[in-house]
Formats: sequence, structure tokens, C-alpha cells
Amino acid sequence: MAAPCIDPELIAHAEHVVAALKQAGSTVVTAESCTAGLLAAVLSHVEGAGDVLHGSFVTYSKANKSAALGVDPELLRRAGSVNAEVVRQLARGALERSPADLAIAVSGVLGPKPDEDGNPVGLVYFCCCSRHGELRVERRDFGAQGDDVLRRAAILEALRLLAEP
Repeated sequence: MAAPCIDPELIAHAEHVVAALKQAGSTVVTAESCTAGLLAAVLSHVEGAGDVLHGSFVTYSKANKSAALGVDPELLRRAGSVNAEVVRQLARGALERSPADLAIAVSGVLGPKPDEDGNPVGLVYFCCCSRHGELRVERRDFGAQGDDVLRRAAILEALRLLAEP
């Protein structure tokens, strides 16, 4: 049997998220920058994910954050793409463009060097919101580690946020 292309530990965490979403009768969409769709890919590896995962918006560039999800271009110009307001707008934009009940957005710097706005490697913002207006924004500084380590940490944090009631 071939080894899975996604870390089995990430899939195990995603199983809990998918089960919790099913139990709540909720669906989710992701809005991903630094994770480049990996969060949705991890969720998709869980049996029954098709019942809860509507899809993902991968908005790696500033231009695509505006074009695909309606993030204010002036905000991006002024404040960069790694901050609380940008992840709020990413999450809200994903909800507006999807039938999902929940959205999770991730934007950060995975390195190997700081981004063009001077944000340090390891800085990641998350936003989880629902159609009912509930909104959680979290900032994590995972420190300067390798990009694979940081990507994994960001996925685990996003899954943790999704699993919280």
C-alpha cells in the first residue's frame, strides 16, 4: 500500500473536524493564502468530507485576494496581506461566494524570508466566521522554522479553530 501524500496526523485531526461539522449540520469553505489549498486538501482526505467541505479559495497573491474574495486593495497596499483585517475580509468574502455555513481563512509568512511588507517568517493570522456573524481572529507567531514545519503548524491551528464550538 502506498503512503498517503498528506501527513496521517493531519488527517486524524481533520477527521475530528469533519465529524464535528457533520454533527452540527455545518459546512465549510476555506480561504487560503500561505497554506495554498493544503487545508482543504487535508479535509478532503477524510471519509465523508464531501458532506461538509464546499471547497477552497486559494488566494496567494494580493491581486487575487482582491479579485477572488473582494479584499480591499487599498487595505492590502497600506497594511499588507498578513493582518487581522485581511483574514476577516478573506473569510467574509469566501462566505459571500459560497453556500457554506462557515469559513476559515489563513494568511501568513512561511519563508524562507520576511514578506515584501516586512512581516516575519512564522507570523500567521486566522479567521473563522459563520453566516450568523460569529467571528474569531487569531494571530500566531510560530517563529522562524522551515516552511514545511510552518505549513503544518498553520494547518493544525486552522483545524483546531474549526473544531472549537
